[in-house]
Amino acid sequence: MSTGTIELHDLVVATLVVVGVVLVVGLTVIGVVMWRYKIPPRGVVAMFGALFYLLLPIDVLPEALLGPLGLVDDTGVIAVVGIWTYKLIKARQRLVEGGVVKPRR
Repeated sequence: MSTGTIELHDLVVATLVVVGVVLVVGLTVIGVVMWRYKIPPRGVVAMFGALFYLLLPIDVLPEALLGPLGLVDDTGVIAVVGIWTYKLIKARQRLVEGGVVKPRR
């Protein structure tokens, strides 16, 4: 084996480990938020979509070309989904407090 092959193998392994860790952490966060705050299905779908976009190698601003600046679109997607999910949680809480919707158990 040549040195370039070993380096490529190490890069692939490191990338797979990072993707695996991000996936496990992301799924754990989504699970805890779903359980704790009783997120509506559309919020759960948005969170899974944001996690998928974060792990997807194709971006609007690719990190491979732009370095750390390429993380801006990933951060923006996570922020927008986080804010939208927070608003869903608050709207549901107001509906429960107003007696319009029954609380989940």
